[in-house]
Amino acid sequence: MGVIDLSVLALFVSTFFFVSVTPGMCMTLALTLGMSLGVRRTLWMMAGELLGVALVAVAAVLGIAALMLKYPTAFQLFKYCGGAYLAWLGVQMWRARGRMAMLAPAASDGALALPSRQALAAQGFVTAVANPKGWAFFIALLPPFINDSYPLAPQLAMLIAIILLLETLCLLIYAGGGRTLSRLLERGENVRLINRVAGSLMLLVGAWLAFG
Repeated sequence: MGVIDLSVLALFVSTFFFVSVTPGMCMTLALTLGMSLGVRRTLWMMAGELLGVALVAVAAVLGIAALMLKYPTAFQLFKYCGGAYLAWLGVQMWRARGRMAMLAPAASDGALALPSRQALAAQGFVTAVANPKGWAFFIALLPPFINDSYPLAPQLAMLIAIILLLETLCLLIYAGGGRTLSRLLERGENVRLINRVAGSLMLLVGAWLAFG
């Protein structure tokens, strides 16, 4: 292809699809938001998450990840802050009463209001960038697919484009699954159950992010 060999490309696609579709922090977050907000609103979180994934992928190839290892305390603090925020959202969802939780405090009846697009995008970005397993995957798996015989920039652009496409597909699958689950349960008292399931998942993601 002039940029990357077809055999290498086929192996890359299959490898990274498996990595993306495996349940993890970002996919659990997509499932949770799909359940509580719907797929369309969750797209803003996905946009931030994809930006974070692209940043981590580029950093892994360029060796910037080595800097993170030199300042583990700063990175750990970033993880704790992100995890605490997600855990707080999970508690708010658990406390929501009567209506579907929407992840931002608002109404006096215990319901929650829609978060802003910027807040959702930031949530996705922080989750992607602060995910240590994401860094480990990209550091271990991405550089071996770079061929020294070809220019770096076109290869990296193509590989990242493929990664983002696969990641988007998997995020949509999880968000769609969460939305389908909420529709099955969204009857009477089951609304509270949805809020608690979504809240528990959010707490799980927060703990995963902080201590994973």
